[in-house]
Formats: sequence, C-alpha cells, structure tokens
Amino acid sequence: MNTHETSLLSVQDLGIAYPPRGQAKILQWAVDGVSFAVGHGDRLGLVGESGCGKSTIGRALLQLLPRGSQIRGESTFQEKPILNLTGEALRHYRGEVMGLIFQDPMTRLDPLMTIGNHCLETLRCHSPELNKKEAKQRALETLEAVRIPANRWDQYPHEFSGGMRQRVAIALALLLDPKLIIADEPTTSLDVTVANEILQELTRLCAERDMGLLLISHDLAMVAEYCTEIAVMHEGKIVEMGGVQKIFKTPDHPYTQSLLEAALHLHSDKELNAEIETQPLLSLENLEQHYILESNFFQQFITGEKTQVIKAVDGINLDIYEGEILGLVGESGCGKSTLSRTILQLVPPTGGKVMFEGKELNRLSVAEMRPERRHLQMIFQDPHASLNPLMTVGENIGDPLQIHGLAEGDEIKEQVMLMLEKVGLTPTEDYYSRFPRQLSGGQQQRVGIARALITRPRLIICDEPVSMLDASIQAQVLELMQNLKDEFNLTYLFITHDLWVAKFLCDRIAVMNQGKIVELGNTEDLFKNPQHPYTQKLLGAAPLLQNI
Repeated sequence: MNTHETSLLSVQDLGIAYPPRGQAKILQWAVDGVSFAVGHGDRLGLVGESGCGKSTIGRALLQLLPRGSQIRGESTFQEKPILNLTGEALRHYRGEVMGLIFQDPMTRLDPLMTIGNHCLETLRCHSPELNKKEAKQRALETLEAVRIPANRWDQYPHEFSGGMRQRVAIALALLLDPKLIIADEPTTSLDVTVANEILQELTRLCAERDMGLLLISHDLAMVAEYCTEIAVMHEGKIVEMGGVQKIFKTPDHPYTQSLLEAALHLHSDKELNAEIETQPLLSLENLEQHYILESNFFQQFITGEKTQVIKAVDGINLDIYEGEILGLVGESGCGKSTLSRTILQLVPPTGGKVMFEGKELNRLSVAEMRPERRHLQMIFQDPHASLNPLMTVGENIGDPLQIHGLAEGDEIKEQVMLMLEKVGLTPTEDYYSRFPRQLSGGQQQRVGIARALITRPRLIICDEPVSMLDASIQAQVLELMQNLKDEFNLTYLFITHDLWVAKFLCDRIAVMNQGKIVELGNTEDLFKNPQHPYTQKLLGAAPLLQNI
C-alpha cells in the first residue's frame, strides 16, 4: 500500500466516538486508534463484522457523522487536513475530491426527481461553467459508463430495480471525477453479475484515472477479488493489514482466521441429504404476474404504443417438495421477489395457479386465505425494516400468535421465550424486553426467524435473509436455519443473489432470468455442469475464495 508522501489519503491514529445516549456519560469509541493510507490507484478493502466501525470511518472522512460526535487523531488528503474543513472548502471536497457510494441508493435519491435531474443538479452545484448541453452530455457519458442507457434519462428512482439504482448512485459519485471513492457496501443488495460488472467498472476507472478506492464490505471473496490491500477491523481497531495474498494465505490474527474460516465454510461443497417426496408441498403451474404500464402522450407519439406489458413472472412451472431447500437465484429485476409475493397472494397472479397442500390459493377469498398464512411464512432481507420499532422483541415475535388466535396471555410469552432460546437469543428474559434498535443486524435476523417459526409453518420463503450480514454472522444464521429446518420439519424457498450461499444451503437450485426459470437441477450438478448460457454467466461472475 502506498504509505509514503504521495498517498492521496492518510489516516493516523483515528478515534471516533458517537454522542453519549441517554444518561451515559462515558464516551464509547466506535473507532479506536486506526491508521492506514490509500495512494493513487490503490484499492483498499476494509472488512469486518457489523458494528466494528467500518462505515463510521467512511462517514468521518466526509464529515457526515451526527452532531456531537468526537474525533481524535488526524486525516489528510494530499497532505492537507480534511477533518476540520468547513463551508465552501468542504462542499468542493465532497464530490470533487472524494466521492461516496452508499449501501442503499433508494434512501439517497430524491423520489420526486428524474435520474437526469439528479445528474444536472450535481453538475450545476459543482461545475457551473458548463452550459446545459455540456452538462447533459457529461451526465449521459457517465451514465453510459455504468450501463444506464440514455432512454432512462427521464425516469424516476422507483422505476429502476435495486441494481439500476445503485448504478445511478455510482454514476453520481463519478460525475465530478473525484480522486478517491469511498464505496460503503456498494453491492450488498445486488446480484452477482451486476455486482461483478459494477466492481469491474469501479476498478477499471481507478486504474484509468489513477483514482484511489476505499471499499468497505463484509464480503471477503469480493474484497479479495477486487482489492490490492486488505485491512481487517474488529471492535473499532484494525487488527491486521496487508496485501490480499498475504492476508488470505497466511492470516496472523485469530479474528482474521475466524472470518476466513466462516467464509470458506460457506464456499465449501455440500453433501446432499434431502429425500424428495413424490407429492409436492407447493406447486406453481404456468404462473404469471404481468404488469401493464400506460404510456404517456409523448411515448405514444414516438412509439405508437398505448400500453407496455412488463412480464415480471412469465409462465413458471415449479414444484417444491416437503423437507427440501430450493434455491431461487438470478439478478435484480428478474422477478424473484415478485414470485414470492405472488406465492403468498400478496399480489394476485394474472395467470396460472399456486397449489399449496392441494389447495389452489389464488382461488381463495381474503378470509379463506388468512388461516393458510400461518403455514406460509417469510423471512425478509432487511430485519430492521421488517420489525416494528415500537414493539419489544417479545411483542414482535408473539404478535403472529395473537393474529392467528393460536395462543393468548401467558401462553404467548411462554412460546416466545422457548423460540428465543431456539434461535440462540439468551438470556431470553433480557432479549424479550429489548427493542429491535438495541440489537445487532445478526440478532435482528434471529428475531425475524423466530417470528416466522412461531406459527409452526410448513413452508418458509426466505428473501435474501443473509445478504446484509457479514461472513461470520452469515455462517451462524445459515447454520441456525439448517438446524431449525431439521428440528421443525421445515421446507424453505431460499431466494438469493449469492450463489455460494445457495450452494452451501440448497438441495436444488432454480435459475431465474427475465421472469422465467431457465435452469433447474440438483445443486452439485448445476455448479459442476451448468447447461444454460445464463447460468454459466452467473457462475463465471461469482468470486470464489478458493481461487485467491
């Protein structure tokens, strides 16, 4: 790593404390004595578990910490101090000198502004010398670099998939040609092919423009593939730092060793042990979910079309058998989540059938569907967003029992306490009375699993349940799900864009592309001998730790 005078970014003995909460008087240092440097063309990966201080460093470097936070140590950019910038100097520094790509683009984009206007506003603020034509030309070139075509210029963020929104966020960060990019979990919510393309683009731009990259991530395989150096963080400190090969081949620190062990466990081969029943638990027959978009007057004038049909789910036939884990993989926008919502009858299908235990769910009324829902539960991608922040953990888990009339009073608490123990949240009395915000991401997901299990369902649909967790927590949660599956005789439909998670957990895998299942087979066969070109492309794009 470039640590001498020509370093772009130099961080020395950095300490960061958030404002004390409530009655607390003692400062808690989220980052404690961190030092590193990023030079021209360097790509430093900052890895570690949730809450170790990775994102805090990124925010501190751009002065985006909450008011009242305390910082000690120093940080310079091209030998100029950056932690005390104010006013106009700070405004130019953000964006023109250092760009930031956030994890969740939807919270960073204005829903009332078109993608084009997002770009033009950024250029108006920072490059007022450009006329409107020049600004639009630069914006279109930048959007094209991240594979957003010019015909999306007038569309709004909600009209883009998660992957496309992240490309917009990256384009906005690159628009002002900064010297260094901080990318904070930039591909967490993206499928493997889009993540691969975006990181290839970012690393290519780093090389072409001699730009530095600080990549904050919990995905060890991705960091190993795209970074030149790695810094491993644990409890606010950097415990190990060095070249990719050195860290991955001969890690010194016990924490680095445990992280690698957990990640390699996910990337290892899995023994198939599912015995497939003859009668499917869930059967999808020619299932369709088509949406009709009304064209505006201008579109009708240009294309002559009054309506456009989006085939989100297009003629799917799929059987899921009792006791198996069926993986559903594919890139953002291919229809995976729409399919799950259609199975659960949260949106009625526009064609075909959903058969569950011999009942045609799409023919049931709302009242008839309600008792079936206890047997069909869901674990969501973002546990924090799926839990009621005003309810305690105990209330969140016990609520489905009350809704379905399965228990009341003390019996609810008894069942919740038992489930807390099953998902490893002990002492149970302590966790029962906490609120979701008082838990880590991994603990919140355990609450989500407990809530899904409390009604004793037959089938659980897991929609990207570990994509927001770091490697060691991922491994723990997946192992927990495997153990609970055996104990409660569960069947999982496991939706993911992470092929290695699917390989680790699933008995069979269905590959989805543009609303259709293009390949279905046993996990081992599919990985060793993929038949469809799209499956081959997915597997080719997925970084594998064993290859480092």
